[in-house]
Amino acid sequence: MSDLTRFDRYLNHDGPAALVIREHLIPVEGPDGVLFPPTFAAGDGFPGGYNIDGDPNGANVCLIDTVGSQANRMEPLFAEEKYKALVPQIVVKAGDKEVKLLEAGHRAGDAIVRCSELQSTLQDAFRAVLEGDAQPLAKTAPTSLVFGVWDSRDTQAKLPRLVASTIRAFSVQELTRHAQFIPAVDYVAEGILEEPEDLRDAEGKIKGKHPFAQRGFTHVPVTKFESTHGGVIATGGVRRDATLGLAALRLLSAGKDDHKTLTLRRYILGLALTAFTHNPSGYLRQGCLLTLDPTKPRELVEVYSNGERKPVEISHDAALQYAKDAAEAFVVGKSRIVNFDKERAKKDLTGDQDAKAKGKKSK
Repeated sequence: MSDLTRFDRYLNHDGPAALVIREHLIPVEGPDGVLFPPTFAAGDGFPGGYNIDGDPNGANVCLIDTVGSQANRMEPLFAEEKYKALVPQIVVKAGDKEVKLLEAGHRAGDAIVRCSELQSTLQDAFRAVLEGDAQPLAKTAPTSLVFGVWDSRDTQAKLPRLVASTIRAFSVQELTRHAQFIPAVDYVAEGILEEPEDLRDAEGKIKGKHPFAQRGFTHVPVTKFESTHGGVIATGGVRRDATLGLAALRLLSAGKDDHKTLTLRRYILGLALTAFTHNPSGYLRQGCLLTLDPTKPRELVEVYSNGERKPVEISHDAALQYAKDAAEAFVVGKSRIVNFDKERAKKDLTGDQDAKAKGKKSK
């Protein structure tokens, strides 16, 4: 039986500021297993590699999966058969490739959709957001309201993430690793291949990189100066922290129409709760497969503006049923397959270059 009022306490201004989930995770090998964090490029004083804050060999925090990466893992959920009726399925055809809007990194602000047949539709929707009406955007790209979007290349309309999730490891020990490549045959020793005569200098040392090594025809040892990242051991555990910002959700409106605003908020809340309560895949990358820690229960609490915290139970099935009911009341936008427009992309590039030139001239 449909009950659209069951979560209305989250839409009231005296309701909780947020819902918070804490999940304790462990590598599949066990609590002392080695896991591989992401590596980041150097820049702004950061040498590159793992993002570890604090004492490298003591109390520290290591980033395992960023808030952006987590969002990009959760959003494609709504393309699955069980959930696809909750949102419009927008697909952009670019040449022989088809890209779902749910997979675009910048969502409704991504170049793939900005330079498609939906360009004017989304421009109007973003302008409506700036005027206090998020309903048009919810009809085309509702997950942009759930996971956040910034139309940075055009209207500058910006919406915060309602669902944010991050995975961190605590008190990690950083490891390194070395490698030795051994070819199937020692091609030079067996007389199968001959080294180029000008490969070595007068002292017999190889000048630059051995061409055989680059193509896999000779031994390639990694020296101690070329050690690579070997993962970390999280002696302080691994934890996923996720929030659903109810205070931010309550800022969404459909202009000055109170009924439409309530219907919109219920719809977006349903989508947010569905993503928030879904158990995400434990595979993050090679060497980083995490599961729930069976010895530490998952925590789900309502957090109020006065700091009060109340445990709550919301099952994924209950969230999904509410989302279906709210989606039916809202009337989900139309699914579409649209074409990427090369001419629009050229104009977009020209406009961006003109804007940069004007910016330099004004400086």
